[in-house]
Amino acid sequence: MSEHPIARRWRAIRAEGGGRERRRAALIPYLTAGYPTPATCIAALRLAEAAGADFVEVGVPFSDPLADGPTIQRSTQAALAQGITVARVLELVGEAQLGIPIVIMTYLNPVLAYGVGRFLADAHAAGASGLLLTDFPAGSDSAVEEAVAASPLALIRLIAPTTSDARLAQAVAGARGFIYFISRLGVTGARPDVPPDLGVQVRRIRAVTSLPVAVGFGISTPAQAAAAARVADGVVVGSALVDALRGGAGEPGAGLNVAERLLRDLAAAVRARGNEVPA
Repeated sequence: MSEHPIARRWRAIRAEGGGRERRRAALIPYLTAGYPTPATCIAALRLAEAAGADFVEVGVPFSDPLADGPTIQRSTQAALAQGITVARVLELVGEAQLGIPIVIMTYLNPVLAYGVGRFLADAHAAGASGLLLTDFPAGSDSAVEEAVAASPLALIRLIAPTTSDARLAQAVAGARGFIYFISRLGVTGARPDVPPDLGVQVRRIRAVTSLPVAVGFGISTPAQAAAAARVADGVVVGSALVDALRGGAGEPGAGLNVAERLLRDLAAAVRARGNEVPA
């Protein structure tokens, strides 16, 4: 079998960084599907790739986004108001035609409503490579886990800082692609700094899995991205990018220009010398 697109991308990142001893971190931006408009969303996805993103997370708008803060909630409500459905999300992914792996980020309910088997098949056909279910802890539904495992989509596991050492190995069971570490408790959204124990938490996860570890929740500036890149394999930025797109809502193209500057600064930050991730 050919190498999975997500694994292939990680291999390329490590080769670009100089090998196991000197690896740069990956930039993983998040965008809400259909926000601020479907056309701008597609443009933003393509822009993310051109600006240096290694992967991109595409969020499925959901009416009850419990894990999301005000910025992402506003974006999902705006997308829903424009009629963005799961089917339309997958259409947008297909229309974007990206050359980097796409991870669909969603809650479980929209997938169940769409039909698990149908969703997995349609997401793969649209060009998605991974699936991140924000409210789906390991072991909560073996049938869904088995269906994803049998599909071409990599199941990305979320790990919280409160996950105990005893639970950690089980929490990453069945994961593929990478592990998404939630750097702090609470909902998504910008924060003033990176948690001081981030390195300790990442090392805890690396002790039970060989998968790359990406860090998200609260990272919004290039300085924070650089700090996270010193200890993690990947850096996820969502709310700051969504805010950037919203900033140009009254002026065509302005939001994309702001988002491009932020993306390029973030890409430079995770690639900076001195941020090489330890093996």
